[in-house]
Amino acid sequence: MKALGLLLFGLALALPVAAQDLPTPPTDDDYVPVRIEEALLGRNLFYDPILSGNRTVACATCHHPDFGTSDGLSLSFGDGGIGMGPARKADPANRPEKRIPRNAPALFNLGAREFTVMFHDGRLEAAPEHPGGIRTPMDADMLTGFASVLSAQTMFPVLSRDEMAGSYKENDVARAVRQGRITGPQGAWDLLSRRVADIPAYAAQFEAVYAHIERPEQIAFTDVSNAIAAFMVHEWRSDRSPFDAYLRGEATLTEDAANGMALFYGAAGCSGCHSGKFQTDHGFHAMAAPQIGPGKAADFEDHQRDEGRFRVTGDAADLYAFRTPSLRNVTLTAPYGHAGSHRDLAAFIADHADPAAALARYDRTQALLPAFEAADFAVLDDPQQLEAIAAAVTAEPVALAPQEITAIVAFLQALTDPVAKTGRLGVPATVPSGLPVP
Repeated sequence: MKALGLLLFGLALALPVAAQDLPTPPTDDDYVPVRIEEALLGRNLFYDPILSGNRTVACATCHHPDFGTSDGLSLSFGDGGIGMGPARKADPANRPEKRIPRNAPALFNLGAREFTVMFHDGRLEAAPEHPGGIRTPMDADMLTGFASVLSAQTMFPVLSRDEMAGSYKENDVARAVRQGRITGPQGAWDLLSRRVADIPAYAAQFEAVYAHIERPEQIAFTDVSNAIAAFMVHEWRSDRSPFDAYLRGEATLTEDAANGMALFYGAAGCSGCHSGKFQTDHGFHAMAAPQIGPGKAADFEDHQRDEGRFRVTGDAADLYAFRTPSLRNVTLTAPYGHAGSHRDLAAFIADHADPAAALARYDRTQALLPAFEAADFAVLDDPQQLEAIAAAVTAEPVALAPQEITAIVAFLQALTDPVAKTGRLGVPATVPSGLPVP
């Protein structure tokens, strides 16, 4: 096997990547336009805990630039957590009821027009024939007013008990969610909007940014969401990496990165799914990434395998399939996999090359899980569930030598945009609510 790997490595280096195999570099036309005043308003809201039920969690808690717009954990702690990043843990005085079941995805390039599907299972996607141009499990009357799918995705975290809403025993927003009151007066979204509107600095910003808002009481949750989306579009546009400079003919790659690029777009077959300008086909594939934590389940279900896209479509062909992530800035976004199973990128690539076989030998020390639940590995301890997850894989295994994996990692490092490490506007020192900024 080692000899075969070395042979493949040598062949990859001997064969240059054909120009037609490489994507064209992103341009302004690939992105939706942004008004800077809207992005600045959205920045305040993104970092303000006022949008969580207990006023303790902001969007940035789980999507912070210090951790590659994620949080550095396999599975997040939202409400009921204290600290930031890998140091975040359950608050002994207000323990969360469950872990958040999936890894917090990165936010890079979500303002590119081709990003029309959100979440690991794609349960939110653009659909011009549907109300509001969006397909989602939510009722149709909830979709009016969102400017895009990126804006609409904010509707989910603020309604989630474990992400931002908290327990119905603790605050009015969570109680409204518990009672099924989401839209309309005194619904969860209205309660959050009124919190924002009652702060004079926010009211003034909204009136200055949106022509249809003349009085604070006209601020709707969709306005809040649209502003946050505008911020994400502006802040984490990422198209100035060394690889982009190479595609534009402005620079060359290092030898290691060039070798990795030859493998990525050649013998290793990575570009079969990680294609296009942002290294994603936006499709869904069953690749047997290890399932840790409770899995995505209904509130009354515990510790089941996460069936991925199947939970959205009901199509057996989608069992255990998850969306292909973009690889832009991937070296900043560990841990990897829909459940954050791998903290080390090279280890993830090695397992990803032969996913069905790797599932059985998964190294559990790769997970970054603050102590919380004894059953975090319940699925991995169940042979029948493991067999079902492995059986869903259709990709052929690829033999990769250690030198090849090292080269691929070097290429992936060339996808890092220096601006992405901080964002264009950066973290505000304060927010209008006066609450602590994450």
